[in-house]
Amino acid sequence: MSKAVYPGTFDPMTRGHFDLIVRAARLYDELVVAVAATSSKEGAMFAAEERLAMIREDAEKAGLANVTVKVLDSLLVDFCRREGAKVVIRGVRVYSDFEYEFQMALTNRRMAPEIETLFMMPSENLAYVTASTVREISRYGGDTAPFVTEAVEKRLLERKGANG
Repeated sequence: MSKAVYPGTFDPMTRGHFDLIVRAARLYDELVVAVAATSSKEGAMFAAEERLAMIREDAEKAGLANVTVKVLDSLLVDFCRREGAKVVIRGVRVYSDFEYEFQMALTNRRMAPEIETLFMMPSENLAYVTASTVREISRYGGDTAPFVTEAVEKRLLERKGANG
C-alpha cells in the first residue's frame, strides 16, 4: 500500500492546495494531509482544529475517501515514520518556493533517507494563489471565493459577518 503525506499550515487552504490534494490522492492509496499545529505565518487566521475541519469537509464533499487529515505537531520525518509514509508531497509554484523546498527536502533526506520528497506544481490557473494573499484580501473585505474552497469561504464569510 502506498502512502504519502502532504504537510502544510493551510491557513487558509487555497484552491491550489486542494488541487494538489486531489491530484496526489489519485497517485497514492492513502494521502495524509498533515496540518501544522501552529502557524508562524504573519496574520494567522484559523486555529489548527478549524483548518483540519475545513480540509476534511472539502475532502469528504469531493469523495476523497483515501484522504485523512491529521495534526502535525512534530518533525515531519517523525510524523511520516509514525504514519508509515515513504513520500512527502510538496507544492512548488515559483522558483523561490523551489529554493526553500529543496533545502527542506535535503534536510529531511539527511534525517530520514528512506523518505522521498515529491514536488508537484498546482494547475497553471492556480499557481499564483497564496494563503498570505487570501489572508490580505479577507482582511480588507475583498472577495476570496475565487481563491479558496467552499468550506474555507463559508468560514471566511462567517467571520466577516461576525466582525462587520
